[in-house]
Amino acid sequence: MSLLELRDVEARYGAVSALRGVSLTVDDGDFVAILGANGAGKTTTLRAISGTVKTTGDVVFEGEKLFRRTPEAMARRGVAHVPEGRGTFATLSVLDNLRLGAWVQQGPSHRDLANIYEFFPRLYEQRDQQAGTLSGGEQQLLALARAMMAKPRLLLLDEPSLGLAPRVVREIFEVLARLNASGTTIVVVEQHANLALAAAAHAFVLDAGRVVLAGETGALRADESVRRSYLGY
Repeated sequence: MSLLELRDVEARYGAVSALRGVSLTVDDGDFVAILGANGAGKTTTLRAISGTVKTTGDVVFEGEKLFRRTPEAMARRGVAHVPEGRGTFATLSVLDNLRLGAWVQQGPSHRDLANIYEFFPRLYEQRDQQAGTLSGGEQQLLALARAMMAKPRLLLLDEPSLGLAPRVVREIFEVLARLNASGTTIVVVEQHANLALAAAAHAFVLDAGRVVLAGETGALRADESVRRSYLGY
């Protein structure tokens, strides 16, 4: 059953057309990668879903066509967006960042925090530390943990591996695999195509604001012409 559909979605930044009739479907419980070169429209696709950019066309969530969606409204519907750059609150503690993540749930319970610390034991040790003093990898883990505090139906991540050590990247994708196995639908934008294809079940490849390829990740990885033309490896 589809959780999300985009139907002929278009978006512009001034005179620049970022999305040109993008249509895609994400099934409930799926793990989807959105791939493509810089400027292909990947980030804008996530913004179109989460309501942080104006679009034309239809965004359908849980079978309902959404109009005048805002980031707040989408968060209340169960969509959590972790943007590129992490966006943690640097002067607040790790614990306060996590508490803010649970605002749609009217604040976190002790059980919610315990679940998060089970995924991220390091954050428990750093719970009283200011977020701005964490390393880049630790801040990315905190951004992901904060999004998980909202108990999202759909988790959107933009370049979670950007600038991080391979060890931290592996940790992030291991957490995503566990989260997906527990029922959370995940859509990830990732420059490292091989990494994303290894984690996801399905993928969409964008080029100049259009979907040019879609399918199961195993088939895309096996097609040498696809790898050379669109995936860069």
